[in-house]
Amino acid sequence: MRFFEIVKNPNFDFLAKKNQAFVLSLFFVILGFYSFLMITFGRANMSVDFTGGVHVHVRFTKDVDIGELRRILKEGGMEKAEIQEVRGTRDFFIKTKLENHDPNVVSEKVTKILKSSFGDQKFQLLAITTVGPSVGKELKKNAIVAIVVAVICIIIYIAWRFTLIFGVAATIATFHDVLAVLGIFYLLGKEINILLITALLTIAGYSLTDTIVVFDRIRENMSKLKTKMDFSDIINRSINEVLSRTLITSITTLLAIAAILILGGPVLFDFSLALFIGVVVGTYSSIFVASPLVFVWRKRIS
Repeated sequence: MRFFEIVKNPNFDFLAKKNQAFVLSLFFVILGFYSFLMITFGRANMSVDFTGGVHVHVRFTKDVDIGELRRILKEGGMEKAEIQEVRGTRDFFIKTKLENHDPNVVSEKVTKILKSSFGDQKFQLLAITTVGPSVGKELKKNAIVAIVVAVICIIIYIAWRFTLIFGVAATIATFHDVLAVLGIFYLLGKEINILLITALLTIAGYSLTDTIVVFDRIRENMSKLKTKMDFSDIINRSINEVLSRTLITSITTLLAIAAILILGGPVLFDFSLALFIGVVVGTYSSIFVASPLVFVWRKRIS
């Protein structure tokens, strides 16, 4: 079966660039580890999900546009408030971080902003719920556990599907991708929230899938060409053979994510941005990180 090819008969020497790629990857890994430490100690821009905060349930008597509500709250000094609309109703949930650890301060501020902006538009504060910092810490711990468990499962699967060398290389590449996105988000001052954790786990799955495709072709060529070619040539040939597939898959995925990034609104912007960066980094790592790691490790033990 023939498919569309972006690059006709590629013959690139990817392993020749492994040292430069390792230096670039080392920078992102260090940045990611630093970001992880800052997040662990609570020194990053953490969301209400992790730091604790106040949830205000508001109901309007007339239809209100969520974009307009977001603009009004921002102009009233609550630019970091998260707003969730309940579809089919006129209810909204407004989430914000604790101010002076007193939920009444938040509810009074919301009431004052809404009254001054909507005038005769009637609304009700149906409920005010406080999420304590202890709940946020539990969520943060569970998020870290989820990532660690996912990575352990990756090692076990790849080690069973291929060999231990391939499993460790795939795990390092996956960690590289997650840390790179985390580091970039920390550097940009983006909020660390549950959606970002979801994006990181999605990125790990995508990166792993992309890496497995390359590894599968390496394994096939090893069995067919091991007596005819050096291992470095087998790796280069394998990457070149799946290069068009890798690029087409990544570009197609990026087009879908770009649509969400542009049209999804502020609620989904950071989530789709993390996915966009993650797909780019994941494509890079499957070519310039995972496979070269297999080559370096095998060369050292042989």
